[in-house]
Amino acid sequence: MANLITLGRFLLLFLLVASAYAAPPAWQMANAPLLLFIIGLDGVDGYVARRRNETSVFGSIFDIAIDRVVENVLWVVLADLGLVPIWVAIVFITRASIVDSIRYAAISRGETPFGSIHSQLGRMLVSGRFMRALYGALKAVTFGWIFFLQPLPALAPESWARFSEPALWIADLLIYASVLVCLLRALPVVLEFLSAARPTRPSKPARVA
Repeated sequence: MANLITLGRFLLLFLLVASAYAAPPAWQMANAPLLLFIIGLDGVDGYVARRRNETSVFGSIFDIAIDRVVENVLWVVLADLGLVPIWVAIVFITRASIVDSIRYAAISRGETPFGSIHSQLGRMLVSGRFMRALYGALKAVTFGWIFFLQPLPALAPESWARFSEPALWIADLLIYASVLVCLLRALPVVLEFLSAARPTRPSKPARVA
């Protein structure tokens, strides 16, 4: 059941993408609620997996993979539509490729996705409930706000001309905050991976008196 919910998120993503490109502006007003529903299902599949005892390595990898597909596709689509700068999409895709490769390696060793993080600060940034909730909420608000703004120039041109500057300023603030938190949460993963991969020097033999 949990994996079916995850698959449902994947399918709804492409409904959202099709609407962002081709739907009339009035229909695009549903894009922000649909986006929030897709993101909300990310918590539902994990809850269902725990309640039904359906947790597995496959489920963990599948969930992480769909999370990244949803996030990366949305950044690429918004960049292609001219709603976010292209460098933002590049940052998120690069970060996801590096961090998730490290996590997959940890899972293959029998660890949890966050099991390779050992420092207290790293755990707080990467696996702490507050930071995970903050990052998820920040992305949800950012995507939702941008999709909310997309049809407004066509639906309410006079209001858009009056309020577009502060609306776009809020969008930029959310985008930069998302990038900052994204990089902060990636840094401990990369640093601890590099530290663990560093070869240790053999200890010198003790001198015999």
